[in-house]
Amino acid sequence: MLFHFNFLKRKINLHQAICAVVLIATCCFKMVSAAVVTSIRPLGFIAEAISDGVMPVKVLLPIGASPHDYALRPSDIQAINNASLIVWVDPTMEAFLAKALKSIPVNKKITISELPEVQRLLISSQDSGHHEHRANFYNMHLWLSPEIGTLIAINIHHQLLKLHPNDKKRLDENLKNFKNQKNKTIQKIANMLYPVRKKGYFVFHDAYGYFEKQFNLSPLGYFTLNPSIQPGAERLHQIKSQLTAKKAVCIFADPQFKPAVINALAQGTAVRSGVLDPLGSKIPMNKDSYMKFLLELSMQYYACLK
Repeated sequence: MLFHFNFLKRKINLHQAICAVVLIATCCFKMVSAAVVTSIRPLGFIAEAISDGVMPVKVLLPIGASPHDYALRPSDIQAINNASLIVWVDPTMEAFLAKALKSIPVNKKITISELPEVQRLLISSQDSGHHEHRANFYNMHLWLSPEIGTLIAINIHHQLLKLHPNDKKRLDENLKNFKNQKNKTIQKIANMLYPVRKKGYFVFHDAYGYFEKQFNLSPLGYFTLNPSIQPGAERLHQIKSQLTAKKAVCIFADPQFKPAVINALAQGTAVRSGVLDPLGSKIPMNKDSYMKFLLELSMQYYACLK
């Protein structure tokens, strides 16, 4: 009788253990599925700030990769299909996502360039040349505008409220903190960059118009519209002429594209070289990442221009 009781006890314990494993696996699956998925890292920074404590964030583009030529992996497709919300700029910026997002319902994705409040703030390209990631010649590097960054945060907040109405208090608090921190960060950056705002420079990639406009910087031009394409001889001659005329104090490269042409252009001149990272590749993902991203970019400008 005692043996039978012990056997039943072990059987019940085994059943409880199996149920616990199944429950944990189910919860883990839900956690993986219920995520905000963003195309690029800076959009992930904004999403982290708003979804903190409510939902995890996954960024599709790996560190060091470019949105211009990235190809989705099977795990990316799975993340897209399981996502609660997807945040991206639009097909002209992240071409690698265009096909995969066609079948995703409108209420499960935020296409930033299509938001009416964002469209009112769009700035044009520095010239009218053709470019793969411009829509109607507008600059699509929208995350580099702190003002548009706030609009992105508001829209993520709005969508997450629909998904998690019970977390309204936390989501509201996250958005409030984001706005407060952004205002403080903007003031800090404005003070930092004020002394160098009139110093001329060239950027390698034509991406920084929103940031430069926000802080009244003085760019002289760019090397190339598409960072994966080397600038032509005529363009290089124009830049060299301006460098030798001492109109520029600095040339900025992008971290994933450091062509030798920049060093060659600066050779024999007093022009310094620096690096601007438009994707925040070295910044850890957390609720404060977007502010750290803006500050780091500002310090990259200041270090070369001062």
